[in-house]
Amino acid sequence: MSYEERLRQYIRENEHLMKDLERVRELGLPQCYIAAGYIRGTVWDRLHGFSNQAAHTDIDVIFYDPEDLSEAREVQLEQGLIDQTGNDKWSVKNQARMHIRNGNPPYRSSEDAVSWWPETATAVGARLDSGNRLEIIAPYGLDDLFSLVVRRSPRFEDKAYYVSRVRSKNWQRQWPRLTILED
Repeated sequence: MSYEERLRQYIRENEHLMKDLERVRELGLPQCYIAAGYIRGTVWDRLHGFSNQAAHTDIDVIFYDPEDLSEAREVQLEQGLIDQTGNDKWSVKNQARMHIRNGNPPYRSSEDAVSWWPETATAVGARLDSGNRLEIIAPYGLDDLFSLVVRRSPRFEDKAYYVSRVRSKNWQRQWPRLTILED
């Protein structure tokens, strides 16, 4: 079974994540995915034999809409999800404007935006299409994610920030089999 097939299986077997993917699909946003820690943590939990610890993490929702770059829209969407679920860990960000905050060239899509994220294992997203099929974005593939390797993404140039970030996350305390590469 390929890593992508395994990822789909892990997501489908995670009742909380599937429900959240359905909620996000209902928003009707373009190129909209649940990404980063929720997906990454779901895989790392499974590979460590843990059950659904990632359900308690932030829920990063990304979308790409160059027609409406207002932060107010993101706040409204976020609050709607919080009100609907009672979970205050939702974060909704339009990737069409995030390049400004991050000091990068304009992103061309959600997948392009994800390729600028700090770690290859974090650069992953999933969404449900209208036919309930899982679509995965992973610009660097899924090898690092499934090999439990944390490495700096090729497009993320701020090495000092990356090192500080992975140290502060202290992921190895929660997932002891991780290999953290600091160079």
